[in-house]
Amino acid sequence: MSSGPRAIRVALPNKGRLSERTLALFEQAGLKAAFRADRALMASLGGEFEAIFVRAGDVPEYVADGAAEVGVTGADLVAESGRDIEEILDLGFGRCRLAVAVKDDSPVRTVADLPAGARVATSFPGIARQYFERVGTEIQIAPVGGAAEIAPHLGVADVIVDLVSTGSTLRVNGLREVETILWSTARLVASPSALADECTRVAIEELSTALESVIRAREKRYLMTNVPKSRLSDVREVIPGLSGPTIVEVLDGGEWVAAHAVVDADRVYQTISRLKELGAEGILVTRIERLMP
Repeated sequence: MSSGPRAIRVALPNKGRLSERTLALFEQAGLKAAFRADRALMASLGGEFEAIFVRAGDVPEYVADGAAEVGVTGADLVAESGRDIEEILDLGFGRCRLAVAVKDDSPVRTVADLPAGARVATSFPGIARQYFERVGTEIQIAPVGGAAEIAPHLGVADVIVDLVSTGSTLRVNGLREVETILWSTARLVASPSALADECTRVAIEELSTALESVIRAREKRYLMTNVPKSRLSDVREVIPGLSGPTIVEVLDGGEWVAAHAVVDADRVYQTISRLKELGAEGILVTRIERLMP
């Protein structure tokens, strides 16, 4: 007797800030992880999806090898893996950059200043090797398993290639950034074989759409206000919305109508100020949980 099709497996980071933000995003999209135990390595996400929790650096391998159909990890880790997987959606969080850095007192100002055979300490040997080959600089890779900041001070390497968020860690350790190799954020990725199967592809697209609706909503707010009918043309300039504001008659409102629109979250203050100048009253701004295009 058949037990039905296997759930679509989603490889998710098992710890750290990336894991926390990923789980929060999935929950907001209606895919809350239901663990069977406190330390469970698998969890139901509801419906046809099941999460498996692995190291963020292993997600590309799990997806490429078919252990999971889809996964979430950093773009830097996808690039370092070199595996054949498809990027579906930029999730926007976990933003950082992979940078080349040297000691503060180093004469090196650009990558072109590095001498042939310079030693590069990094936990991203694949990306580093490809980058220096591309710029035509001969280097030697000194692989490190963790933070590389100490390597130049110990004489282990002349330069490092490491992840940078604000740059404060480099400054604290007496290092100076000379070049950015790539920018990275969390990405939703899938295997080509999973996307080749129509049913699985549709499910992955629905997952992507659900996550994207949450991400899009974070940047917007829903605004409602009463405005004079005589100022409607000006109001449309202030709150154009996604396809123009929705105008609703107010019961016994006379010369007033209600205007509803989706506005940019980072311009709410300016928008309210301009509406008040036009005589708007009863302005209400709320968050949006989901926003579909």
